[in-house]
Amino acid sequence: MIFAPICEYYNNYRGADERRIILKNKWRDLERRKLDTASRLEAQLLPGKKPKEEVQGWIQDVEMMNDEIEAIEHEAGEGKCFSRAHIGKLALKKIGEVEELYQRGAFTDSLVIDPPPSNGEIMSTPTLIGESTAERVKEEIWAWLLDDDVRKIGLYGMGGIGKSTVMEHINNRILKEKKNFDFVIWVTVSKSLNVIQLQHEIACKLKLDFTEVEDERGRAAKLKAELEKRKRFVLILDDMWKAFTLAQIGIPEPNSANGCKLVLTTRLHDVCLAMSCKDIRMKLLSKEEARKLFLDIMERDVFKIPNLKPMAEDVLKVCAQLPLAIVTIAASFKPLIKDYEWRVALEELKTSVIRTNDEDEQVLEKLKFSYERLKGEKLKQCLLHCALFPEDFKINKQELIEHLIDEGIIERKKSRQAEFDMGYTILSKLENACLLEGGNDFYKGEFVKMHDLVRDMVLRVASPEFKVGHLGLEDFSDEGKWREDLVKASSMFNKISRIPSNVSPMCPNLSTLLLQNNRSLEAVPDSLFKHLHVLKVLDLSYTGIKSLPNSVFSLENLTTLRLRMCRNLKQVPSLAKLTTLRKLDLWETKIREVPDGLEMLVNLTYLTLYLKVMPLGILPKLYHLQYLVFDSPKVNEEEIASLKELETFVCNFDDVDKFSTYIRAMENRQLACYRIQVGKKTRAALLYRLLAGCMGKNFCKIFSGKEVILSHECNLKRGDESLVLPKDVQFLQIVRCHDLRSLCDVPSLRHTSQLQGIKLKSCQGIQHILSFSSSCILPLLQTLEKLELWNLRNLRVLFRKEKAADEFEEEELEEKGMDTTKITLPKLRVLSLRYLPELKTICSSSKVIVCDSLETIEIRKCPKLKRLPLSLPLPSNGQLSPPPSLKEIVADEEWWESLEWDSPDTKNILQPFVHSHKF
Repeated sequence: MIFAPICEYYNNYRGADERRIILKNKWRDLERRKLDTASRLEAQLLPGKKPKEEVQGWIQDVEMMNDEIEAIEHEAGEGKCFSRAHIGKLALKKIGEVEELYQRGAFTDSLVIDPPPSNGEIMSTPTLIGESTAERVKEEIWAWLLDDDVRKIGLYGMGGIGKSTVMEHINNRILKEKKNFDFVIWVTVSKSLNVIQLQHEIACKLKLDFTEVEDERGRAAKLKAELEKRKRFVLILDDMWKAFTLAQIGIPEPNSANGCKLVLTTRLHDVCLAMSCKDIRMKLLSKEEARKLFLDIMERDVFKIPNLKPMAEDVLKVCAQLPLAIVTIAASFKPLIKDYEWRVALEELKTSVIRTNDEDEQVLEKLKFSYERLKGEKLKQCLLHCALFPEDFKINKQELIEHLIDEGIIERKKSRQAEFDMGYTILSKLENACLLEGGNDFYKGEFVKMHDLVRDMVLRVASPEFKVGHLGLEDFSDEGKWREDLVKASSMFNKISRIPSNVSPMCPNLSTLLLQNNRSLEAVPDSLFKHLHVLKVLDLSYTGIKSLPNSVFSLENLTTLRLRMCRNLKQVPSLAKLTTLRKLDLWETKIREVPDGLEMLVNLTYLTLYLKVMPLGILPKLYHLQYLVFDSPKVNEEEIASLKELETFVCNFDDVDKFSTYIRAMENRQLACYRIQVGKKTRAALLYRLLAGCMGKNFCKIFSGKEVILSHECNLKRGDESLVLPKDVQFLQIVRCHDLRSLCDVPSLRHTSQLQGIKLKSCQGIQHILSFSSSCILPLLQTLEKLELWNLRNLRVLFRKEKAADEFEEEELEEKGMDTTKITLPKLRVLSLRYLPELKTICSSSKVIVCDSLETIEIRKCPKLKRLPLSLPLPSNGQLSPPPSLKEIVADEEWWESLEWDSPDTKNILQPFVHSHKF
């Protein structure tokens, strides 16, 4: 029996090298499968989709396997004789595990799923304008919704009277009461929408894929089948302009059997009649309501100011009790103080309104008055630019300000921060003038949108210099609308798949052409740009183009070229003639070689690109760069530091010395924001970017903040002074740096003063995070908001007490009256602990942590952690309470039940916040 283990030891020892080679080969196959999965996932992650749990779990397991194989290679590199047999044994085990993981990754079905069907969307509704009028209409609609004999309801009235706002309140009431209906489907129809586009909009709300159904009849059949599954739904069609048969679209006829209802809003009573609706008229505000609304906007009682009262009465009369007119016109008069200012403005208002007797035309003229009263050309130009976006579109504020800078509406300043400050100021003024509506949501972030009447007015003002393709446009060959006096043209967010080769607009004044988000567009003909000699802004982002015609690169007045997310674009012709170019966006294209002539673009202030290598000598010539997103494994630190005007910087340094040299060179300069990765880039970066994107991350803000990522092969050594971190770093990630034993081994951390987030992942040498000493831990803990510790195989404790020197420090702290039994993290909001198999305690000794700002605790796969040492607040009533900001505790169910508590009350208090997680 004794020979068996000896024989096994000998085989492990002798076969170690061969097994390592086999393991590496199988690991490479696994990596290739992972990258193939990334490409498939990227193609399938359409809006509304999300990765399957098994796919996400597999990706995480592959990453963990990578870490374990690296740990084996790290141990083998130490060359210890006695560990050779151990390495052979581990390698044999991992070969089997890698094979099993490879087989698990053979996903034959789709990698994504639709999220659980939503029963509708709660809308952020403004207060109802004209309480008695609007409330009466709302209650009347609600009564008819509950009436089994009425299946279709139509709300009609003038544009700007408040129909959509009333329906938003109805939408929310249905969802909140959850009694009479199971689903609410809201679709904004708009004037230009055709049958196919309306089918598409409803399908999007249902998460229904129409990619393989091209004809109208087939779409209708699929749509009807899906809707028939959802009984007791309310379909709200907002802003309809013409009637249609429900069967043509694919909408089941509402009846008592299916319990469905159709509600529409329209400006035209005839639409209600043609759709066989129970019609309800939205009337104008009463005179009392109109006066109250006017004063609410004015924020002072102008009717009590003797010299203004008669003019205020006239202004209110011109508003004709129409809510949108009152809101915009009152906002225009609000800054006017002197009576002569009122007289001038009132005369302009009256003159604009008497130009026509048509009711709709008068509304537009009243809105035009508000536009004309804007102070400053920048405000008007910004509003005009917003009209280039589709109707009812939520425009991200950051993206919009970038556009305003590109268009020259915001003039160039010394810094991008100053330009953005000006941009936010402009948007704020337009919101205050009630010509833009501000908002914030999960996907768009901060946005603005235009009322459709305001947009109609603005496009009328801009005509004939603006050309805006309607939503759903597929044909680009309508040359009749390419007028010679055209200045700006937009066909963004459409379905243009082809531009005929004979399209060659004769537009000598065209300065802006926006074609972004035509995802089926694969080619642009050379003829398109033949006569566009003064074109300044060209946007082909988010299209399927594979190449660009040479004529683009002869546009010598071009200042902005946006090709973001053109993932089929592999190369571009020479840029040498584009010497006026200030912005070149090649983010997420397949261009990997430096474009020819890049060094000639000496006026560039904004550049994003991926490259294999940046040749020396090019970057110093681009000395006006303010924004540089540059992904390349080879970058020269001295050339980057020579860019004196740089404010935003995203880059990768391949070793610590280059990075530290750059930081030392920047000691007397500060960037507004940066994201710098040091060391070898993880090959899973694409996957994690995709997974973050499908969770709704706002990529307009992805490069905000100041972040450093130290990745594997950084060779961080304990106490190594060679690493220099920026003093203003806010977020620090350390990934696969196996030499590190503690954050206290990074001396330059002591000099940081703004650190908000720390993430440590797959660092197998880490045994504890921080030692409780005033020189190391205290400064960090005062600013820390987020602490994430993932896959640290040897981590045993987070906050450790040193045995000698620290006891003396604690005595000093006690003498100063400080409580040494508690570790206080005053700003910590998120604590995330994942895959920490050896973690036994969060803080050594009998200490507890005080985190009154804590919002989220996540603890997964930490089997040896038996105590959660939270110090709970003790209010004046003497009873323990949860941390005041706590929202959730995400934990493995079995682990949570196995925890040991200092007091049973603690568990009972925290239990309502627990969401169990099962892998």
